[in-house]
Amino acid sequence: MEAFQAKSTVEQLATHLRDEIKSGTLRETLPGVHRLAAELGVSTKTVVAAVRQLEKEGLVINQGERRSVRIVGRVKQQRSGTAVRVLTYDKVDQDLPYMIELMHRMKAAGHQPDYATKSMQEIAMDPRKLARLVRNNPGDAWIICGGSLEILQWFVGQPFPVFAMFGRMSGLDLAGVVPRKIPAMQTAVDQLVRMGHRRIVLLVREDHRSPTPALFEQAFLDRLMAHGIQVGSYNLPDWEETREGLHEVLDTLFKVTPPTALFISEVQLFLGAYQYLAGRQISVPKDLSLICTDPAPEFDWCQPPISHIDWNAGPMIQAVLKWTNGVARGQNNKKQTRYKTKFIEGGTIGPATG
Repeated sequence: MEAFQAKSTVEQLATHLRDEIKSGTLRETLPGVHRLAAELGVSTKTVVAAVRQLEKEGLVINQGERRSVRIVGRVKQQRSGTAVRVLTYDKVDQDLPYMIELMHRMKAAGHQPDYATKSMQEIAMDPRKLARLVRNNPGDAWIICGGSLEILQWFVGQPFPVFAMFGRMSGLDLAGVVPRKIPAMQTAVDQLVRMGHRRIVLLVREDHRSPTPALFEQAFLDRLMAHGIQVGSYNLPDWEETREGLHEVLDTLFKVTPPTALFISEVQLFLGAYQYLAGRQISVPKDLSLICTDPAPEFDWCQPPISHIDWNAGPMIQAVLKWTNGVARGQNNKKQTRYKTKFIEGGTIGPATG
């Protein structure tokens, strides 16, 4: 057992001031001697002695009588992790189960993750607003969840490490991970065609449609064409990303030539569309086959079970943790990982009618 050593008042005060400098609470200059003595309940002689100790350590410089003591150094400390800033597509994405688990596991690994103060939706995907957001949320590395092509291109040009979860990362020089949903989607399209479907539509957000369709969306159109289906804006419609916009595009679709099958990306959009269909007495799957391109725990409680593309968040979380641990060691691996998914038939698809 080490011998117990009681610290003098001067040593205790020096430790306190050192910790305040280390944490950033004290910056640029120390408060005056009399102020420190009054606030901390010690004598001015004790303050002077403690400041002299910090001066010997190279943390402060005494600039002379009646002048402030300037802070010139920072306490060297062993960092166990990385300050990671996480930028989500929408604020509600922070409540997704896999995001909650990811943040928890990064903290458990010794990193300091935190969400950016605004989402991509809140800055309207504007690179100028993005630059300001990044300046106001300093971090060692950034994780971008569902970034558009323009957003990810901006991050590629920055000096810090960047990791993309989902989003239009293909062909960009940055690390990332994404479920490989194209084969599962192709399986679903093939099955719909065998059931007699020809009017098949995919609803996705604008950044997946513009300026050109992303990989998944283009693969969807290519699969339809492979079955001899002529494709156009009907199959990948434009719409305003609001509740009213979703209702408006669905109204338009069902007004003249109703689709017999509908793919919808993201669970929140799917649930909004599902409620719309129920309100207009469009029966699933009798009148319309419905497929979500993502999984959700809520689907297990639905009757009939929701047809969807299933993927496990585990490989994605592991990829992010491996990359973050590497960044903490000074590495910047830019590998992009795609992992398998599968189509769950469920009970919301059936033979085409009409």
